[in-house]
Amino acid sequence: MASSSKSRGPYDVFLSFRGIDVRRNFVGHLYTALIQDGIRTFRDSEELWKGDKISMLMQAIEESRIAIIIFSENYASSWWCLEELAKIMECKEQNDLIILLFYKVDPKEVRGGRASYARDLAKHESKHSEKMERWKTGLSDAGNLIGWTLNDG
Repeated sequence: MASSSKSRGPYDVFLSFRGIDVRRNFVGHLYTALIQDGIRTFRDSEELWKGDKISMLMQAIEESRIAIIIFSENYASSWWCLEELAKIMECKEQNDLIILLFYKVDPKEVRGGRASYARDLAKHESKHSEKMERWKTGLSDAGNLIGWTLNDG
């Protein structure tokens, strides 16, 4: 089935981001602009990830036509961001579009697992070893897509 004929879920856009880096500034402004333009946008809340709503997030990723991934300095420090990323990349054939934004981070760092991303992945190894290959593949695949680098807030 072609992606353009995919049944629409409740969201047009899924935002994947690390809250401590961008929730209150860049993502807050982006989300507001999308909503004001009538674009149904999923943005996780701080309460959501603390709860037991993981399946809701996965469903939102699957049903969104567009995924916007905002890579930032601490993105890879969150195992949940890595889980979202892996799911988005697995669903890339279903999604109409994946937009990558590198917010104050070099795309080479994401793609090659250098510097802070390599450190963060190493920290996850002991608790999430069974997921590491999937996460590394997601980072590598995403890092090889064309995106935009944003160095200002």
